[in-house]
Amino acid sequence: MIFGRVKPLEAILATAQKKSLHRSLGAFQLMLFGIGCVIGTGIFVLTASGAQKAGPGLMLAFAIAGAICIIAALCYAEIAAMVPVAGSAYTYTYATMGELLAWTVGWALVLEYAVAASAVSVGWSGYFTGSILDKTFGIHLPAWLTAGPLALGGAPGGLINLPAFIIAMLVTWLLMVGTTESARVNAALVAIKVTALTAFIVLTVPHIDAAKFNPFLPAGVFGSLGSGVGAVGAAATIFFAYVGFDAVSTAAEETKNPQRNVPIGLIGSLLFCTIFYIIVAAGAIGSIGGQPIMGPGGVPFPAGSEELARQCALPQFKDMLVCSNEALAHVLREIGYSTVGNLLGYAAGIALPSVILILMFGQTRIFFVMARDGLLPEALAKVHPKWKTPYVVTAITGLAVAIAAAFLPVGQLADIANAGTLYAFMMVAIAVLILRRTAPDQPRAFRTPLVWVIAPLTVVGCIFLFVNLPAAAMLVLPIWGLLGLVIYFGYSRSRSYLGRGIVERLSFDDEGLDSPIRD
Repeated sequence: MIFGRVKPLEAILATAQKKSLHRSLGAFQLMLFGIGCVIGTGIFVLTASGAQKAGPGLMLAFAIAGAICIIAALCYAEIAAMVPVAGSAYTYTYATMGELLAWTVGWALVLEYAVAASAVSVGWSGYFTGSILDKTFGIHLPAWLTAGPLALGGAPGGLINLPAFIIAMLVTWLLMVGTTESARVNAALVAIKVTALTAFIVLTVPHIDAAKFNPFLPAGVFGSLGSGVGAVGAAATIFFAYVGFDAVSTAAEETKNPQRNVPIGLIGSLLFCTIFYIIVAAGAIGSIGGQPIMGPGGVPFPAGSEELARQCALPQFKDMLVCSNEALAHVLREIGYSTVGNLLGYAAGIALPSVILILMFGQTRIFFVMARDGLLPEALAKVHPKWKTPYVVTAITGLAVAIAAAFLPVGQLADIANAGTLYAFMMVAIAVLILRRTAPDQPRAFRTPLVWVIAPLTVVGCIFLFVNLPAAAMLVLPIWGLLGLVIYFGYSRSRSYLGRGIVERLSFDDEGLDSPIRD
């Protein structure tokens, strides 16, 4: 039965209390966690590809993606404060729609975080080897050390992307040492990124020329289905940048006063980042232009394609925004601020590890909770006695991400990661509506306003962006989902604690809350 094995809210809260993570994060740290993931991927990595899909309409793409994320965040805020445990959309689905659908959500989140972390690791490698090693220290790494053998469009003779492997393993070590230490490092990296982007805005806004925005939508608002172009196609790609607020909810179990701090962290980080994105995009496009390079029939060449690479090698196109691997640094160099442009490139190279940190943080917490429910081996849920972190699953996840970053192609992985993200967000919106019916009296520190409008809009928005992804990216989710179902029915279903009747509930004695006991 598809809606069977629904885990009671009391049991979820009891399980979390018995095998819980250390609460050390406040609202400001949560907001920095969200900002740390959002600011970085979209601006430093995806600006050029977004402009190739939408031209100046990239600004509209940021607004579309941000608006859908904000309404989704309102749903997340209610349910994350109501159920303040690790697991994010997986846990919420378990409490409302049952174990099978919860497994599919958790499995989709695994795809989302792992693919995204690997992609950003490779993106960081490009900044590190280009802006820092090459331009600053004159150190040029050989091609076989900076590209994997399967990397499309990589350097000839590539063997392993060693910098990407190393940064993923360093972040893994940091997450194993402790959440508080990770948050402190992340706060410093966020400060670097925000400072760099603020300087970018101050320098580019005076150079904005309104003529650069004409035509504003060279590829239209909607591209053809599966093409991934136009403002909506760019929004479907740019959505990758907003995955940070989802990671905020996965940290609910490690948050002090989650009923207050989780909503602040979710909505605050999203509002800040959406506004920042739009202003930076306006500065970039308005100062040097951001028109796409058109292919046959007036359709932009696909971002990251061999056809676009050939066009970008031509003298008339090589200095365009859409051809740059360091988009924002390139803009500053083009308008006469070469030194500041180089510094911004260094800031990206230094600060992008915070994005990897947040993605891997969310990934390990999803695995942790699935193991705590018996759907994965219980050994994965071990918490280190000193570090207070799920060190086993962190080590395994980090190694997988590092290997993928070192050897696998990552050019189109943002779209692939988005497929899992959009599915999870849709399920959270549905879960909020179900809980309003099944648990109307459960305490809610934050209630989604107009929930019967906001939640359905979130579902529609997620489906809308999903069908505007490239066709290949849309196919990944069902294929990955089928693999997950094989694992579920072959291993997890028979070992599920809930399926075996092991349900934890809270007991109360004369002094109040006691330890969870099993039925």
